[in-house]
Amino acid sequence: MLCAVDPSKSELIRAVLRGVRRQHGVAQRRARPILVEHLHAMFDRRRSEPRDVRDRALILLGFATAMRRSELVGLDVEDLAFVPAGMTVCIRRSKTDQDARGRLVAVPFGRSLLCPVRAVEEWLAVAAIGSGCVFPSVTAGDVVLPRRLPAQTVASVVKQLVAKIGLDPANYSGHSLRAGLVTSASRLGITVGDIQRQTGHRSTAILARYVRDDRLFDGNAAGALL
Repeated sequence: MLCAVDPSKSELIRAVLRGVRRQHGVAQRRARPILVEHLHAMFDRRRSEPRDVRDRALILLGFATAMRRSELVGLDVEDLAFVPAGMTVCIRRSKTDQDARGRLVAVPFGRSLLCPVRAVEEWLAVAAIGSGCVFPSVTAGDVVLPRRLPAQTVASVVKQLVAKIGLDPANYSGHSLRAGLVTSASRLGITVGDIQRQTGHRSTAILARYVRDDRLFDGNAAGALL
C-alpha cells in the first residue's frame, strides 16, 4: 500500500509560504499588559452586584497567578486552599502540563484593596459557592448559574473593564492579565526566576521578551544623544 504524500512538504508549497511570510511578515500582535495602575482604576470603588464581585475576583486572581484563561475558568473550589499567608491554587492541567501533573501557585494577601485572596473569599460568600467551579456564569439579572464560565468570557470581561477606564479594548485580551503580571513584576526588579515560578513558563525566552519590550527606553541610545 502506497503512503499518501504530504503536500505541505513539497518545495512548491514551501516557496509559496515563504513568499507569504515575506509579504505579510511573521511578527505576532501581542495583547498589551494590564498593569497595577490599571487595576486600581478598574476597581476604584467596591460594587456589591454578584457579577461585579465575580469579575473583580476573576481579574485579580488571574493577574496574581498569571493563569491562562482556560486554567482560570477551570478552577474548582477544591483547588483552593486558604492558609495563614493567603491562598494556594492548584492548577491541575495547563498548556505545558498535558499529563496533568499539576502545580501549586501561592497567592499572598495583598496590602491594598486589590487583594486577590479577599476578592475570591468575598465572591464565594456572595455566590454561596462551597464546591464545584469557582467562576460560574452569571446572568444579566445577577443570577448565578450552575455552569462553568466559558474561557472566552475572560477576554470579554477584560475588554469591558479596560474600556471603562478609557483604554482601547481592541488592544487587550485575556492574555493581558498574564502579560501584566510579568511586566509589573519586572518593573519592580523581581528576578526572571521568581516570575517564572509564578507564571509556570517552561522557558525564560517568552519572559525575557516581555522584559525587553518593557525596557526599550532604559538607557536608550537616542535618548542620551538628543
